[in-house]
Amino acid sequence: MRVKDYFGLFFSFFKIGLFTIGGGYAMLPLIQREVVEKRHWLDQETFLDGLSAAQACPGPVAVNISVYVGYQIGGWIGMFLTVLGTVLPSFLIILAIAASFSHWSEIPIVQNAFHGLRPAVTALIAVAVIQMSRQAKIKWFSYWLPLAALLLIVFFKVSPLWLILFTLLLAGLKYFWKKDKKEEKGS
Repeated sequence: MRVKDYFGLFFSFFKIGLFTIGGGYAMLPLIQREVVEKRHWLDQETFLDGLSAAQACPGPVAVNISVYVGYQIGGWIGMFLTVLGTVLPSFLIILAIAASFSHWSEIPIVQNAFHGLRPAVTALIAVAVIQMSRQAKIKWFSYWLPLAALLLIVFFKVSPLWLILFTLLLAGLKYFWKKDKKEEKGS
């Protein structure tokens, strides 16, 4: 890659980090649009594979997808630049807010602005979920699992940790069951 390409990689993720309110999941549609649709750095399938890996890893999903995309495009340097571009705006903004927070935190218009951003952030996350589920070609039958998880968490106060462990157990059982079926056909 040329220096110009590295600058473009950094600037794209800096711009996403600077103008996205709501954190990692709100960033995902913007990252997908920039990386897949606008710049054509990755195809949709490769991006979705990276997104799956990013969600499976500990840490903020926006940083994890930045690691994946940056490494896919520009190796170690690309990875460093995309992560830096993603986190630097938040760091600088939080630093500025922390330095002046006590001066304006009690102003009603500021409190109302933060309160008003909540529905927008919720909508951005909902759009990301809907777009990703369409692109992943999830069938309607597959929606029962997230709905069941939601009901268990909200109404029965089941810890998400238990649901994750249960899902991993089911995935492992499904894998070994399919593996056994393949071996039976091969014999």
